[in-house]
Amino acid sequence: MLLRRVIGDALRARRQAQHRTLREVSTAANVSLGYLSEIERGQKEASSELLAAICEALGAALSEVLRDVSDTLALAEDLPPVLVPVGAPEPTPDSGSGEAAAPAAEPVPAASALVRGAPRSKLPVDAKLSVAVHHDGPLRTTLRATRGTVERDRDVVLVA
Repeated sequence: MLLRRVIGDALRARRQAQHRTLREVSTAANVSLGYLSEIERGQKEASSELLAAICEALGAALSEVLRDVSDTLALAEDLPPVLVPVGAPEPTPDSGSGEAAAPAAEPVPAASALVRGAPRSKLPVDAKLSVAVHHDGPLRTTLRATRGTVERDRDVVLVA
């Protein structure tokens, strides 16, 4: 999880809660609209001075925004992983905490099994399969799998 994404999400949430546009906040913070947009999307790191100016434009204390970020990070750290790389070692008990580790991930079904009503069969030899993962926010990830034969594609989208 990238800190800049969580900061961007917190800033966007505050701006949208106030029903303000990017243009209004960028003007008040004296930052370009495009740069503020990139900060909100987690594509650019905001300096401490710029972050303070954006918070002031939003009428929020920097400490409030950073507290929101801290709370989100703490929540995300406590969640078990949603996607586990194939072949990843099984988790071991956390030393010192006395808590058992999360159970090992279930095997991932074939893409055809993820479509309601689709037969649970193997992919044909001439099928193509591609998978893309998009992190929509610190607590939301979209997995898009495209499978099909040369003639026909079918998308399977999972959001966690």
